[in-house]
Amino acid sequence: MSGGAVRRDIVIGIDAGTSVLKSVAFDLAGNQLAVASIANVYEAEGRAGWVQDMSRTWADTARTLADLANKIDNLKDRVAGIAVTAQGDGTWRINADGDPVGKGWLWLDARAGAIVDRLRGDSGDIARYQTCGSGLAACQQGPQLKWMLEHAPDMLDGVTTTFHCKDWLYFKLTGQRATDPSEAVFTFGDFRKRAYSEEVIDFLDLRHKRSLLPEIVDGATKHHPLTEEAARLTGLPVGTPVVLGYVDVVCTALGAGLYEPGVQAGCSIVGSTGMHMRFAESPDDVWLNADQTGYTMCWPVPGAYAQMQSNMAATLNIDWIISVASGLLKSMGVEKSKSELLGHLDTWLAGATSDPILYHPYISDAGERGPFVDATARASLVGLTMNHGFGDLVRAVFDGLAMAARDCYTAMGPTPDRVRLTGGAARSASLRAILGGALNAGVQTSTREEAGAAGAAMIACVSLGVYPDMAACVADWVSPCLKPVEAPDAAIAARFDRAFDPYRQTRTALRPIWHMLAEAPEAPLRKD
Repeated sequence: MSGGAVRRDIVIGIDAGTSVLKSVAFDLAGNQLAVASIANVYEAEGRAGWVQDMSRTWADTARTLADLANKIDNLKDRVAGIAVTAQGDGTWRINADGDPVGKGWLWLDARAGAIVDRLRGDSGDIARYQTCGSGLAACQQGPQLKWMLEHAPDMLDGVTTTFHCKDWLYFKLTGQRATDPSEAVFTFGDFRKRAYSEEVIDFLDLRHKRSLLPEIVDGATKHHPLTEEAARLTGLPVGTPVVLGYVDVVCTALGAGLYEPGVQAGCSIVGSTGMHMRFAESPDDVWLNADQTGYTMCWPVPGAYAQMQSNMAATLNIDWIISVASGLLKSMGVEKSKSELLGHLDTWLAGATSDPILYHPYISDAGERGPFVDATARASLVGLTMNHGFGDLVRAVFDGLAMAARDCYTAMGPTPDRVRLTGGAARSASLRAILGGALNAGVQTSTREEAGAAGAAMIACVSLGVYPDMAACVADWVSPCLKPVEAPDAAIAARFDRAFDPYRQTRTALRPIWHMLAEAPEAPLRKD
């Protein structure tokens, strides 16, 4: 590069997750060059409240950007643009000076649960759902703002703008008060118009707080320059184009392959929670369900959407069965690490009998959110006999995760022919085979390491004109990373076809029992 102008050949994707903040550098063809990350911190705030320090989140994000310079030669002169995505939902408040007001409420926050139950029981929620395309949940900004107004109105004193996490970071990078189409619409909008809906805002009784909602900016077509202050903190050039990405779920699905023209694919992110998505090519292709659940998210392609159903607990169920095994071994004086026990899962699965057990994977204290909403939902095992051993319990847990995925896809219309799988659980061959059988679909994984940051960077590449459209970007950034499709096993598929109706019938029958258990007084501690 000596003797001439340095080519700006790097785009940076920021992915600010709940637990980890990452800045990832890619070349313009989608090859990952370096990652800088910092553990994120969140804390409890009162009963059912979960928050993050806004100033710390920004400082740590800026630090990851600065740290990239130690991993890439001449990054300052080579960076073409920055894109930001982050954890979804929540409420991050700022005042007229742009300073935080309190801490950022997270998607984990459950304080608005009772308000959601009340709103979902209102007949007007049917019209709201038909307009918005997304079910109400305690994690969303609308119910969280209502909780503040009803229980702690001083929390909104001096607040002039409410953000989501990525919006706050975009503001610190550019000085622009904005949000993206995906979060704006599934929280307060009309998905067909990709804009705020005054009717939805009125249903939430937030008309008098309408001014708090920032402008909707589509990062696929618009960007803003890096400010002097952000440049000083990050070491990147003033004026570097900054792109507001879509919510992290959309960016992860984009990077993992939900959208590939000519291919009917779904995408499942199987981590602590399970997120299952189908691609809708137009508003008319969106399937809305009778339970008024799930999300309809604008996609960074004109007229297109991602539909999502998310079950509250996915690999948390595997963590539970591993903890049971660990506790039993420890009681006998045997110490095994979590990684050792995870490595033994296939052995336990191989020892399972042919007698089926139904497991409902509602292990989270927050209950379930997809494809139905019930904070009292609890995990259950149905069909145990004396013939069953620990291997059967392990298989039941894996089957339960796959059943929950099928339940979610069923609520969104026809199951896709193949599912692109990402998240930590995608590394498990056993889980891939079980999930493929449950969905009777091919399963496909990717060599892409940081799908969320890659998706944000892809939006930047289209916004900056590196690619003429997202289809061309996908051809370079996504398609070459996809591994061969793993076809569904016919025997496993037949087993799930037999078990799926009983699975759904029993979870429906158990709902009154969950409510009874939730209302029962706590038993006194025994004093033996």
